[in-house]
Amino acid sequence: MNNLATVPKNGSLANSNSNQNFPTLSNWLEDIFNRDLPSVFTSNFNTGITLPKVNIKETVDAFMVEMAVPGLKKSDFHINLDNEILSISTETKEDNEHKEENYTRREFGYSSFKRTFNLPESVNDEKINANYENGILSILLPKKEEAKQKPARSIKIS
Repeated sequence: MNNLATVPKNGSLANSNSNQNFPTLSNWLEDIFNRDLPSVFTSNFNTGITLPKVNIKETVDAFMVEMAVPGLKKSDFHINLDNEILSISTETKEDNEHKEENYTRREFGYSSFKRTFNLPESVNDEKINANYENGILSILLPKKEEAKQKPARSIKIS
């Protein structure tokens, strides 16, 4: 909806008996339905796909990947490692049907995502560990011994 007032060429404000500055019902409704919705409403609208937020933290001994994915089960996740690329994916389908005397209601849903990460050569891929608890998927990527940062030390001069 245009919020600017029309100013006639004579410089005065719009005609007082004109209602062109007041929105009509159809203009008002058109404005409501054509307005961009906040991303919280559109993130999963019509696509069935959202990418969960990920935190990656590095410590001296490992990298920790944490992904917020509430409402899923451990069995919903597929975690694969191929050529130093870690992929995390899930796919869920839901189909509910409710029948009553004069109507049938059927609702179905589908959602999936896949996140991939290039692992550094310093990760010991034989010891990768994953855990899912309270809606958080945690993946521990331990570093190889030779890649761990060694503590500072003093060297004596001979």
